[in-house]
Amino acid sequence: MSHDLFALARAATRKAHAPYSRFPVGAALRTTNGRLFSGCNVEIVSFPEGWCAETSAIAQMIMDGGGQIAEIAIVAEKLRACTPCGGCRQRIAEFALPETRVFLCDFDEGVVETVLMEELFPKGFAADSLT
Repeated sequence: MSHDLFALARAATRKAHAPYSRFPVGAALRTTNGRLFSGCNVEIVSFPEGWCAETSAIAQMIMDGGGQIAEIAIVAEKLRACTPCGGCRQRIAEFALPETRVFLCDFDEGVVETVLMEELFPKGFAADSLT
């Protein structure tokens, strides 16, 4: 199942708008009910403002009615096994479970490492901590 997410994430890198960093990133996620969403990073002139590929994919999911992330793949053209930034780890955690699989990819080889969300982001804020 991770291969289709890798293919979607890799295709998303081709749509990235990364004129400042020249670091295209793609992400693709599958919800627990099987829906697929992808996103790319989009930079703006007030770099490093903009949004990450994971943020774009989550926004697509939300626009389509929301859901819970079952698994997500991230790929960067220039970095093997690129992990989500800290902000994206929190964003993913907001819509994932501790056992959500995160596929870290190589642009040419595909998935090279799989980690669980709880391993990637062990002490993130939980929604219930704000009540």
